[in-house]
Amino acid sequence: MEARDKFRFVSSNGPKGAFAEERRRRIAQYVASRGRAHVAELTELVGVTEPTIRRDLSQLERQRRLKRTHGGAIAVEHMLEPELASRELTNVAAKEAIAAACMEEIEQGSSVFLDSGSTVLRVAQRLTGYEVNVLTNSIGVAEAVVDAPGVRHTVLGGQLRRSGGCFVGPLALAAIERFTVNVAFIGASGISAEGISEADLGESQLKAAIIARARRVVVPIDHSKVGSTDFALIAPLDAIDVVVTDRASDALQAICEEHGVEVRVADPGDAHVPHALASSAG
Repeated sequence: MEARDKFRFVSSNGPKGAFAEERRRRIAQYVASRGRAHVAELTELVGVTEPTIRRDLSQLERQRRLKRTHGGAIAVEHMLEPELASRELTNVAAKEAIAAACMEEIEQGSSVFLDSGSTVLRVAQRLTGYEVNVLTNSIGVAEAVVDAPGVRHTVLGGQLRRSGGCFVGPLALAAIERFTVNVAFIGASGISAEGISEADLGESQLKAAIIARARRVVVPIDHSKVGSTDFALIAPLDAIDVVVTDRASDALQAICEEHGVEVRVADPGDAHVPHALASSAG
């Protein structure tokens, strides 16, 4: 499903003014979620003509809900980054399926980097029984593996980013230079033709540094983030080996094929929730 589908406008039989305001609300949400949008995208999104879209954009700019540009609009403020706790409760079945599929990338005796993404945390929760070295900047990942037999872990220190539950900053970046990992699992809040992106600059810098030290890079990402570009670019698609998702649109398949990235689709119906996680959720 294209990212714009969830914003697609359906006409109602209400008053004309209400129709216009609802349409503009959808436009403002779409621009805020993506950071930018072209007039052609918006005409397809809400099913009106380009002159109508241009009038809508002018009205929204007067309301300071976006900023007009040549051929489209940009967000005046990006959508607020969700807290880690709220991210962990969204698209749970999809994230469990993706995490289960990611386990195929982990070999006994290997070294693995796990970042602070909510889907990546579910990979950490499945490591019981593995003999691996885990490198992480995530408090949640460290807590998930600390008592797992056979798992040795190292936590990158630095500045604590509370909303992400992780460490970032110069100290963490310097420490990364001491390590090389077999596979890095890199979470992202957006994936598009531009690459993978993240809401926070500090996290994006750390993820980029790890990608440079990893022999293989896997991006676990659910379908809601496909087609989105967030504030800070982590890396272009050429730096990625595998994308694991629960639903792959034609657009995602096309951009990944163009850059030599393998796409794996995990079926949420096949995912097994680890007992410890199921117990804590209850």
